[in-house]
Amino acid sequence: MLRKILLLITLAFIFSGSSFAQEFGFGFDDYDSEEDAGSAPASGSASRLGSNLGFSIKMGGEIAFEMTPYVHDFKKKENGQQLSFWDMASGALNFTLSSPYMEAYTAFNLNASSISELWDASPDLSNASYTPLIINEAFLRAFIGPVNVEAGFRKLAWGKADGLGPLDVTNPLDYSDLRNISDINSIKIARPMLHLAWNTGDFSKLETVFIPNFAGHRFARDGRWAASQYSSMAALATTGIMDRATELIPPMYAPMIQSMGPMFASGFSNFSITFPDTSTLNYFQTGLRYTTTIGPVDIGGQYFYGNLFLPDFSVKGVDAFLENIFSQIPAFVGLHIPPTLHPELLNPQIKYNRYHQIGFDYAQVVFGFNLRAEFAVNLTEDLAGDDGSVRNPFIGWSFGFDRELIWGIYANVQINETIRLLNNKVGSNPVMDCEAGTDATSTRLTMQISKKFLRDALESKVSFIWDIENSGCYIIPAVVWTMGGLSAELSAGIFAGKEKGELGQYWENSFIRVGLKYSF
Repeated sequence: MLRKILLLITLAFIFSGSSFAQEFGFGFDDYDSEEDAGSAPASGSASRLGSNLGFSIKMGGEIAFEMTPYVHDFKKKENGQQLSFWDMASGALNFTLSSPYMEAYTAFNLNASSISELWDASPDLSNASYTPLIINEAFLRAFIGPVNVEAGFRKLAWGKADGLGPLDVTNPLDYSDLRNISDINSIKIARPMLHLAWNTGDFSKLETVFIPNFAGHRFARDGRWAASQYSSMAALATTGIMDRATELIPPMYAPMIQSMGPMFASGFSNFSITFPDTSTLNYFQTGLRYTTTIGPVDIGGQYFYGNLFLPDFSVKGVDAFLENIFSQIPAFVGLHIPPTLHPELLNPQIKYNRYHQIGFDYAQVVFGFNLRAEFAVNLTEDLAGDDGSVRNPFIGWSFGFDRELIWGIYANVQINETIRLLNNKVGSNPVMDCEAGTDATSTRLTMQISKKFLRDALESKVSFIWDIENSGCYIIPAVVWTMGGLSAELSAGIFAGKEKGELGQYWENSFIRVGLKYSF
């Protein structure tokens, strides 16, 4: 019901705002939601009446049609991909009401998935605090001297990385569809927050943010984009419990325990794993950030207290569960009575770990290269590294640059890495230690090479994402033609790598995209 009310309010705002603007003859212009928070809107964009009243209204958006067939579907005898008009059509609308002292901004995603989510009585979001995806952003901004105050659903970028860096920690990402993964801002999920920015000088700014609750990264639970990390949890628990049984039981009974494998698998077929409710103030997050310029160098530092976006899976009560089975072994050996499993003794947990982050960033132009770097220390509650239900502390860093090379070819390159600390304390059993079986490092290289032709009307580019440890990659070649507000795109997405890797698991989802978009 709440989602339906939200939709009705949204539609009422759209139509009332449009009729209000038409009645008073206000002009409509594009609005950039990433406008610098330190500058008030330009009053020259308002109409004469708007200027007389001291405020202006702007409207912008886009209408798009695209068809995205998946290459491997053509190889199947039964093509399960059925496209309707609404699957191919999408749009966006944004409205801005601004004055010299305040600004109200709302932006909506209008596509089949975001709209249907409002009418779904029980959407499978894995988290109660997710923002409906129809809301791109919706916030109020007040200008109080050198201080800007923002409140509402906001996408906030921290750090200097051109893309996702270790300091960009305020918004989760939507990984339920990876076709737009190279556009970080489009897959960010707006969060309710209070954000203050104080311009302490011409090139210095102090920011603070308060987020009342938490939402992790969003993943598909079923369908072609379902993450294998979630669908394999029951099988992972079965294997882990079997391994733990082998550790505890006397060697003479080990073959008998191994023979019970099918019984274990059957007993865990309905293994229930519940995500925590993170919509309360118990999951609040807050941070402080300061940036300044010293000579040719831009530097910044920040502190953040919150939750890691990726959940960790562990199972408590494993030893009690196994002891109950061991107590039934005499009856099994003597009377051939099979043991009875009691999975209620197990307590599978999905946990979003609390952490403190201290980070620094740097940016400078050197010999024509726009250099960017970030470094962060992330301290979890497991400072000793021996608590299997909590992720170990880790550090993260990124380094990147962009520059025009030769013949008008432009390159943008960035490498990100996380390094787990106290790695020697990590166990080998995934049900006893949530980090068991994972690499101590995670390294990702992203790169885009582009060149424009025909007075910049035609752009050819290729984006490349490489997960080094998993040998997984995602290649996105594209050709985009633009004339005014109209653009046409022909692109593709190619996945490759290990089938259990973050990218390689989607190797059957390689696609071709043909799209047409009009922006106004």
